Amino acid sequence: MSDTKPLEDKINELEMKLTFQEDLLNALNDVVTQQNKDIHDLWAANRLLKHDLNEMKDDSNDASLAQELPPHY
Repeated sequence: MSDTKPLEDKINELEMKLTFQEDLLNALNDVVTQQNKDIHDLWAANRLLKHDLNEMKDDSNDASLAQELPPHY
C-alpha cells in the first residue's frame, strides 16, 4: 500500500492539471469564438461605412457640378 501512495498522488496531480488545462482551453476557445464574431461584425460595419461614404461622394460630386459657375464667369 505504501508503494502505491506516491503513484496515486502523481496520478491525482496529473488529473488536476488536466482538468485545469481543459478549463483553460474551453475559456480560450470562448474568447476566440467571440473575437471571430466581433471581426465578422466589424467587417460588415466597414463594408457599410465604405458604401455610405461612396454614396456621399457621389452625392457631393453631383451637387458640386450643379453649383459650378459657367465658364464665362
